[in-house]
Amino acid sequence: MLEPQANMVMQLGEWEGRWESDQIGFHQLQVHKMLETHLDKVLNGRSGVKFFFPLCGKAVDMKWLADMGHSVVGVEISEKGIRQFFEENNMTYTEEPVSAIPGAKVYKSSEKNISLYQCDIYNFSSAIEGQFGAIWDRGSLVAINPGDREKYAALIISLMAKDCRYLLDTLLYNPKLYKGPPFFVPDEQVHSLFGNSCDIEFLQSLDVLTERTRSWGLDSLTENVHLLTLKNN
Repeated sequence: MLEPQANMVMQLGEWEGRWESDQIGFHQLQVHKMLETHLDKVLNGRSGVKFFFPLCGKAVDMKWLADMGHSVVGVEISEKGIRQFFEENNMTYTEEPVSAIPGAKVYKSSEKNISLYQCDIYNFSSAIEGQFGAIWDRGSLVAINPGDREKYAALIISLMAKDCRYLLDTLLYNPKLYKGPPFFVPDEQVHSLFGNSCDIEFLQSLDVLTERTRSWGLDSLTENVHLLTLKNN
């Protein structure tokens, strides 16, 4: 089933172009229901958790978590997306270069503990911000080029602190009907990518077919959420 999309490639410039032309149907105006529903499982009794948002866009989830006292680090290629996040949330911010990543910038909220890095995610590492106590992956694993998934999984695992709880949102549909993105990521691949390093708990499955996604040619669309934790060494 992976074959129809195996060689699909989106260049970083194409993603930036989507932001510039406001082709951002993936952006949600409300906090994502799956995060709301499973936040207690992610926090696991902890306060002041350090969250990582891969390919964060301008997700309102970041401010929601920061308002609760958590810290947030995101990575996003689009400068416009990052600036819009701060401006649409009426937050002042600073901007500075990242010495460890040539050409990268980091945008930091003046009021909240939020740092957003504008760079290629594969140039990001634990050397930049350390490891994280939680990761919310919505629209990231499903957006990266399918051929990069093993590289992506290795990066994510390297960013997980020992107590990290990684909430992963994936999409299931017939990839013969739609080329993506977002791309089809079956549960079997979640296990093949992360199963050696992580315990994987299936949390929820939802039918999320809408008129918009039906217009892509899809006849079904399922959203699955898993919670991943590092195996005890």
